[in-house]
Amino acid sequence: MATATPELEDVESTIAEPDEHYEVVGGLVVEEPPLGMHENRLANRLLKMINLFDPPGDLGEAVLESLFILEHTPRLRRRPDVAFVSIDRLPNDQPMGDEAAWDVIPDLAVEIASPSDLIEDLMDKIEEYFRVGVRLVWVIYPRHRKVYTYDSPSSVKILVEGDSLDGGAVLPGFRLALTPLFELRGGGPTPTA
Repeated sequence: MATATPELEDVESTIAEPDEHYEVVGGLVVEEPPLGMHENRLANRLLKMINLFDPPGDLGEAVLESLFILEHTPRLRRRPDVAFVSIDRLPNDQPMGDEAAWDVIPDLAVEIASPSDLIEDLMDKIEEYFRVGVRLVWVIYPRHRKVYTYDSPSSVKILVEGDSLDGGAVLPGFRLALTPLFELRGGGPTPTA
């Protein structure tokens, strides 16, 4: 469960720990608990599979738990568990700095539901992601071994074990079987083209 505090003028420069988990929503700094171990392993596994699918990064950049500036006014910053930014959206006129938040809209935002997440909060994030231009949202429910894939806030497909996750127009050709994605033992899933 997240807690909110009034936003300071420059929140990124006032956070005590550089890796402290927070988001900014409606003028409030919202402390977000870090992922649990199970969710963290799943996020890392998904990131690895995206990077194995696009090893040279020709399609873009996949990142883990990075803070994105989604809107400047009102200030909105979200930290998807995994995100992918296409090469078309990567700022090519400047190198990536060491700022706390990345000023770019991801093409794909992935949220991994934990037992403390509220469905209302997840729905708010989905709405916000699409409002600012995110093209694809995956919400992963590890306890139920399901993935909800959204092409828009009102277009959702529910995938279960035995199905494959598809990268659509964001990651064309990316397919990942869900059964091995949810496995916690050794090895790992292999994406297919």
